Parts: sequence; structure tokens; C-alpha cells
Amino acid sequence: MKNIFYSIVLVSFWGFISCNSSQTDTKTTKADTTQKTISFDAVDSKKQIAAMLDSFNVAAAQSNYEKYFNFFTEDAIFIGTDATENWNKQAFMKWSKPHFDKKKAWNFKALERNIYFSKTGDLAWFDELLDTSMKICRGSGVVVKQGDKWKVQQYVLSMTIPNDQIDPVLKLKAPIEDSLIQKLKQK
Repeated sequence: MKNIFYSIVLVSFWGFISCNSSQTDTKTTKADTTQKTISFDAVDSKKQIAAMLDSFNVAAAQSNYEKYFNFFTEDAIFIGTDATENWNKQAFMKWSKPHFDKKKAWNFKALERNIYFSKTGDLAWFDELLDTSMKICRGSGVVVKQGDKWKVQQYVLSMTIPNDQIDPVLKLKAPIEDSLIQKLKQK
């Protein structure tokens, strides 16, 4: 009985996260007593999201504050490379403003990108490798379709560290992050 339960949970989970990226995806949902068909073209949606993310990066490179932040949803979250950088849109805008005003925002260019969809096609998540002033970084996040536009709901920027360089990096991080770890454990 336990194995059947786990199998049902696994199949349900797999069905939730799977997507069809090579053709139009159609799903029928039942809301109240009406049938509603949701359809999307995954190939076209991937192109739209890729173009949006590229434009998002160009807006930052051009220090175009208004255009850059228009790519975010109103309740967006930005998570930066520092462990203390977990901002809602308003806090990130406030932190970023001086950089944009000085025309010293960031310049990221996608080297590789993967995009995945929910079954309904109005929610997607991505990961990408970026060429940045910090060398290769990883950007990842969630985008949602609002009307006919894709917007960033969450963005996570991470620095990559070659595996054979973890020990020297840990030695640099330890004095700073050990005290932060203790503060976070006390919460």
C-alpha cells in the first residue's frame, strides 16, 4: 500500500513539473462546472522569454533604470550574490538607483539558457550562464505571463566557483560568513 501511495505521489509530481517544449501544449482544466482549454506554443513562448531576458540585460547595461525595472512584476524578488541580498522590488530599486544614476549598472550577456514551462504555459522558470564583470555567473528565476508580456517574478544571481577552487574560496568567505551564519541561526 505504501509503495502504491509513493508511486501515485511520484507520478503526480512528475506530471506537475513536466513540460512539452517542442510543440503546442494544450491542457483542459475544470473550474467550477465549466471546461476551459489553455493552450500555448512553447517554442514561441521560449523565444519571447529569451528576447525579454536579453532586453532585460541590455536595459541594465545601458543603465536604463525605468526600462530595467519594468521587466519585473510588482511583487518581484531579487536575490543577489551576497548572502544578505534578498530584496523585494522596491528595496532592489532603492539599492540599484545610485548605480544606474552613475551609469555603472551591470552588463550581463547570456552564454547559455534553459527555459521550462508549467502545464498551463503562463509560468516558466529558467537558468542561464552569464558573461559578467565577475566572470561566469548563473542567473536563474521565475517568469510569469501578464497579459501578452513575460515579467520577472524572481531572479537569482549566483557566482560560479570551479570545484577545484572551493577550498581557497571557503578560506576567503569564512571570516565574513561565519558570523552571519551565527546570526541567522539565532533567529
